[in-house]
Amino acid sequence: MSAAPAIPAANVRASNSNPPATPTDRVADGTGLAAFAGVRHVPAPVNEPVKSYAPGSPERKALKERLASMSAERIEIPLVIGGKEIRTGDVAHTVMPHAHEHVLADWHKATREHVGQAIDAAAKAHREWAAWSWEDRAAVFLRAAELLATTRRSTLNAATMLGQSKTAFQAEIDSACELIDFWRFNTGFAQELYREQPLSPAGFWNTMDYRPLEGFVYAVTPFNFTAIGGNLPTAPALMGNTVIWKPAATAMLSAWYTLKILEEAGLPPGVINFVPGDAAMISDVALSHRDLAGVHFTGSTAVFNNMWKTIGGNMANYRSYPRIVGETGGKDFILAHASADPAALAVAIVRGGFEYQGQKCSAASRVYVPKSLWPEVRDRCEAMMKEIRVGDVRDFRNFMGAVIDRKAFTKISEYLGDAKQNAKIIAGGKTDDSTGYFIWPTLVETADPNYRLLCEEIFGPVVTVSVYDDAKWEQTLKQVDATSPYALTGAVFTRDGKALREASIALRNAAGNFYVNDKPTGAVVGQQPFGGARGSGTNDKAGSKLNLMRWVSPRAVKETLVPPTDYRYPFMEAE
Repeated sequence: MSAAPAIPAANVRASNSNPPATPTDRVADGTGLAAFAGVRHVPAPVNEPVKSYAPGSPERKALKERLASMSAERIEIPLVIGGKEIRTGDVAHTVMPHAHEHVLADWHKATREHVGQAIDAAAKAHREWAAWSWEDRAAVFLRAAELLATTRRSTLNAATMLGQSKTAFQAEIDSACELIDFWRFNTGFAQELYREQPLSPAGFWNTMDYRPLEGFVYAVTPFNFTAIGGNLPTAPALMGNTVIWKPAATAMLSAWYTLKILEEAGLPPGVINFVPGDAAMISDVALSHRDLAGVHFTGSTAVFNNMWKTIGGNMANYRSYPRIVGETGGKDFILAHASADPAALAVAIVRGGFEYQGQKCSAASRVYVPKSLWPEVRDRCEAMMKEIRVGDVRDFRNFMGAVIDRKAFTKISEYLGDAKQNAKIIAGGKTDDSTGYFIWPTLVETADPNYRLLCEEIFGPVVTVSVYDDAKWEQTLKQVDATSPYALTGAVFTRDGKALREASIALRNAAGNFYVNDKPTGAVVGQQPFGGARGSGTNDKAGSKLNLMRWVSPRAVKETLVPPTDYRYPFMEAE
């Protein structure tokens, strides 16, 4: 076992003979960019192009080499508090889900004392970080984006593939493109927000001071998206907050390398404190602390509900009302009208339901198809599913890897057992955990629109289809809206304008991200801000200005340019 390697130093661009001075360098000599003349603008954000990883491409070669080297390592991942690495000796293991005997890393667990130390470190760092100009803070994340787009791309993609069992393409759109987009677009959104200033009539100068929150932000990140792991702590940090980051145990490898990129980009010590460990214990300490300023969460609805209850019960103890931002569960739908294109619908079901083993928050899980289309759609899905390869993601021929861990494997297997008894499995249903946690893509048909596989979140490669009478379109719209407590994503397939309008109105509150003739996955930063309501969260739209607004506490400042010197008003004068 070796210590976790630092990512080798490298220039952001090959043309730079020396790396640029960091904001830390500037602040240290007492100048800072605030002393520079001129109004600065961040580079206009553009979505990062998705690389193909086709045979013979340079990115494929680089990724394969990094996969081989990282597969041969067993690194040690410490806590990082106030910039210092801490090894507690109480370790857990990160394994490959597709080869669960292969240990990739040993990571140290925090104690209650370490959580307290992290909160203290965040408070200490807050004093300086909040005083930085927003442009200096933005520069850190712009550098991180450029590092990830260039020299660090294969490392973070390989960590995501090995530790979370994503294919090369699924890793590329997540741990490379989406995270780069978050870091670039968030700086642009911050600039828009800071530019929003109040009116100033003659004689007055009114300004809005967008202060960071008073206290620390607690960021709790999930296993399924490395980009979410990188965005939840950094979005509040961009706005001047300091953060306690509790990464998912099953995404520790990618979380570690994300932190190393941020450190290389110039993130000061204590701004983001890396605190892995027991989720219940860490939350107990963080959520009971008087300086809790906010929670940035992605995970299960049940956990988020419990966190909200805990915060509510502690309200008398907090310095201020904590901001609570969460994206939680989903039971995402595809609804087909009789006018839908069967070929497009079938591809949406297969891609939307089975990419990344159905472990996307947005994955299609319930599908409603009219009887007139079902035979063709069913046959097309079956044909594609027979071609899908499931296995080790280091074999680029595989479309799917393994589900994340044994707990997920067991839960999904139980749902498949229920389907075998109480519904009809059209294709798939196979499982194998001998070497990895593999569950083959499964298509289930049921005659019961209230069957549990249509109602409950499974978070696996299981798609359940309800076949409805073509004449019951309006009734089916009501069924789709009422079946699930969630409202994250949904898709409607139709070539009929009237049907589209009806679906859009009837399902207006059923999905925070609504797709027309497309699968309900694949939201792009800057194009489809992501988030849902009802049981799916607070709908604060990650990847938009709406999310950043949650991490500031505005102060309105009025300056009277020439103050009055007489208390009397003109109306008081005698006739």
